[in-house]
Amino acid sequence: MTATAARPARSEPEPGLDEEARIARLRAANINPRTGLATDYLNHFNEAIMLLEMIPDMPECAEDFLGWRPLSYAEHFTASHFKARDLAIAAYDSADVHIRAEFDSLTSAMTAILSAVGEALSQAPEDRIRARLAEQAINWVKPLVMQAGAIINGGVESDVEYIMSR
Repeated sequence: MTATAARPARSEPEPGLDEEARIARLRAANINPRTGLATDYLNHFNEAIMLLEMIPDMPECAEDFLGWRPLSYAEHFTASHFKARDLAIAAYDSADVHIRAEFDSLTSAMTAILSAVGEALSQAPEDRIRARLAEQAINWVKPLVMQAGAIINGGVESDVEYIMSR
């Protein structure tokens, strides 16, 4: 099954909850009931991008980026103030394996890029090199964040009714 043909996530954080109530609860928590994923996780990567974007104009921001640490989906929600964090983790855990694998592949790629850039930045001797590394990383990671967002939202062929109900 592809992300565009996603079926609702089968999370059962509250046994006995009927399908309609489950979907309503996921939607209320900003978790896509079709994929079981929440866009809030992408904030973790957007934070890193924001820090990288500041480096060309403020080279000292490289130190702030070096403080960024990769977090898994569950680690992100566990550490967050997201009201429905337990629901988000349960929905992710029970999401369609193909959707989750595609999503995890993208987030692993983003993590690998950001980690490698962090290592390179920590060893870069000049601000202009750090600025170039930051710009390259932004160009690599931003499209991956957009692809991950598309997976979260059910792919490019998202159901119009779902989009309009949000």
